[in-house]
Amino acid sequence: MTSSNVKAKRAARKYTWEGVEVRAYKSEGAAPFKDVTRQVLFDDPHLAAQWRYFEVAPGGHTTLERHQHVHAVMVIRGRGACLVGNEVFPLELHDLVYVPPLTWHQFRATLHEPLGFLCLVNTERDRPELPGPEELEQLRANPQVAAFIRV
Repeated sequence: MTSSNVKAKRAARKYTWEGVEVRAYKSEGAAPFKDVTRQVLFDDPHLAAQWRYFEVAPGGHTTLERHQHVHAVMVIRGRGACLVGNEVFPLELHDLVYVPPLTWHQFRATLHEPLGFLCLVNTERDRPELPGPEELEQLRANPQVAAFIRV
């Protein structure tokens, strides 16, 4: 949705917005993930930023990846956890997560409820980088990270 469109309005009691398509998180087989959707809520070239909503179903997870661009993430539904760099953090309603450039990150929902979050990123951004065998070995050197990541 662009600023020239009608203002996006959240549908009552649902985490969808009028006029905003619920899309697949990524193409199947493009990268490992489980049960994630995305919605682009705002995309305006004058601001050069995109506001997106991701929803991770219970037990689901995003891709373990990194980028050159920054992410600013705010949890607006449910609970879960996230990996940022070499640390795992619990997530709950209204938590704000900063993901620096070139930092490994992954988000997971609890087994009992979805995790929904808003993500602010540059409109023009790089493609995600997936970890290779060496990066996975380095990440798995930390037992907490090894238990958390899904690839």
